[in-house]
Amino acid sequence: MSVPFIQDFIAADMRAVDAVIRNRLASDVALVREVAEYIVGSGGKRLRPALVILSAGAFGYQGKHHHQLAAVVEFIHTATLLHDDVVDGSELRRGNPTANALFGNAASVLVGDFVYSRAFQMMVEVESMRVMKVLAEATNVIAEGEVLQLMNCHNTDIGEHDYLQVIRFKTAKLFEAATRLGAILGGAGPAVEAAMADYGMHLGTAFQLIDDVLDYSGDHNATGKNVGDDLAEGKPTLPLIYAIKHGSAAEAALIRKAIEEGGLGELEQVVAAIQRSGALDYTRRQAEAEARAARAALADLPNSKYRESLLQLADFAVTRDY
Repeated sequence: MSVPFIQDFIAADMRAVDAVIRNRLASDVALVREVAEYIVGSGGKRLRPALVILSAGAFGYQGKHHHQLAAVVEFIHTATLLHDDVVDGSELRRGNPTANALFGNAASVLVGDFVYSRAFQMMVEVESMRVMKVLAEATNVIAEGEVLQLMNCHNTDIGEHDYLQVIRFKTAKLFEAATRLGAILGGAGPAVEAAMADYGMHLGTAFQLIDDVLDYSGDHNATGKNVGDDLAEGKPTLPLIYAIKHGSAAEAALIRKAIEEGGLGELEQVVAAIQRSGALDYTRRQAEAEARAARAALADLPNSKYRESLLQLADFAVTRDY
C-alpha cells in the first residue's frame, strides 16, 4: 500500500492479500508466471483490494473471504491493465515499462485472459451467488467502458456527460464492486450495501478525474506517466472537453486538432490553453464534488477506524499528486 495513513492499520490484511495473489498466480507455464508476477509486482496503490478489506472491516467481518475477494478484485484490475496497455500502445506505467513493451502484445493479452479466468475460479470458491453476480456484472460493465473509451478516442465532440459515463463504467465500477463486496461479507442490509456501492462509485470517479488533472499538471517522477500521455492516445478527457467549450475559437481548434491527430507536437500550447481556460480547476472541483458525495454515503456507517479510513481515502483522492 502506498497510502500512508492506512498502511499500518491494514498491513497484516494486505500481507495476507499479497500472499493469496502470489499463490494464485502460480502456473506451470513459465511465461504466464513471469508476466503476471511482473505486472503485480510493478507498483500501484492496491486501492481496490484495500477497499474490500476496509469495507468488510466496517461491518465487523471476521472471516477470511475478504482476503480472497480482495485478490480477485486486484486480478480483475490487473487483467484490465494488461489489455488496456496493449490497446493504447502504452510503453510506460508507474514509471516502469509496460508488460507489452517487455513481453509483447500477444503475451500481455493472453496472460490478461489467464488472470481474468483465475479471478473467476477464485470467486466461485467463495460459494456466494451474490458475490458472483456482483463481480460478473462489474467485469461486464468494465468491458463496456473500455469499448466506449475506444469509440471515443479522437472524438472531439464528446460531452461531459458521456465522458463521465465512460469513467463510471471503466474505472469507478470496480471501486463500486469492491466496497459492495465488503458490505456483503459483513452482512449489511440492502440500503447500507447500496450506500457502500455509492461510496465506491463516487470515490472511483474522483480518482479518475484527478488522474485527468495530473495528466496535464503532474510530475513525471511522482505519477510515473509523461505529461500528455492521454492526449497522445487521442483521449478526450474532461480538461480537454472543458477547454474546447470555454477557450477561444483558436484554442478550441488547436485542442481539437491535437485530439484528432493524437500528437504531441503542440503539447505546450495545448497545456497553456487548458490552464487559461480554467479546465484543471474545473475538473478538480468536479472531483471534489464526487469526494463529498462519497463521504456523504458513509453517513450512517457506525464510527470506527475503518470508517475513518474510508473517509480519509475520499480526501486523499483529491489531494494526491500521484
